[in-house]
Amino acid sequence: MTLSKAQLVSELKQENANWQALLNDIGEVNMTQPEVAGGWSIKDIVVHLTEWRRRTVKRIQALRNPEVDLTPHWPKELQEDDEINAWFYEANQDRPLADVLSDSREVIEQLIVAVDALSDDNLQDPRLVGLLDEGEQLNGAFFFGHFHDEHEADMQAWLDKVRNKS
Repeated sequence: MTLSKAQLVSELKQENANWQALLNDIGEVNMTQPEVAGGWSIKDIVVHLTEWRRRTVKRIQALRNPEVDLTPHWPKELQEDDEINAWFYEANQDRPLADVLSDSREVIEQLIVAVDALSDDNLQDPRLVGLLDEGEQLNGAFFFGHFHDEHEADMQAWLDKVRNKS
């Protein structure tokens, strides 16, 4: 089943609300503590997700505007996800948490605006459909899929551990 653009935007907004609620539950005071997952803090995970979402925003924008520059925003010599992730980590290590959280909100808003600017026909564009894995559905969760698959459980387990200490 294919969602309409309105349904997709609604689901995307709900995913964002859930994401913001999790960050609020964690609290800014806890976001720079290390060792949430693989030595990363919550802040590091937020940076990681935000930086990959920047690429997704560009890809969505390019569906309507072929002038959008799809050149990655990381050094071109970096090709593997692990080395790109390490670059994101190093490039953002000293950034203030408030800036990281602001960037996250801004990039998610850009994503919502980009999806909302699409037509229902754009949702069938092979460039968008090509981002999906076989059998994967285009829905709000798709845009948060990496978070759900790779980071949500670690963040939730870490939050539960912090709550149990209190």
